[in-house]
Amino acid sequence: MNKRDELIEKYANDLRKKCSVIPDVALLRKVTIGCGPSIYNNDSSTVSGTDESELNTVRNNFLIKKLGLSSNDKLNEGIDKVLEQYGRSNSHKYRAVVYYLLTKHFGKESVY
Repeated sequence: MNKRDELIEKYANDLRKKCSVIPDVALLRKVTIGCGPSIYNNDSSTVSGTDESELNTVRNNFLIKKLGLSSNDKLNEGIDKVLEQYGRSNSHKYRAVVYYLLTKHFGKESVY
């Protein structure tokens, strides 16, 4: 098993255990691949739910640019809901898991 497959399995376990979600592994794989090399870096592989600049990055680079949402699509509410689902006290919120949950939340699976 290569490193990316190991990470996808780790992300799927987080979805099951921390988010109570049965993951669509094919979609999770596509979202993970879409994250590019950031998944291999300790800092960029996670999302800080308390850093406003990080949340702006998620909103602008992922929700607006990647998923094609407009800035009035209740983006902050969606981010808050996903972070709550993942667990705000959880210090390791993996970017691929957050992006997967946001993709599902906004019904944008077709982007992948």
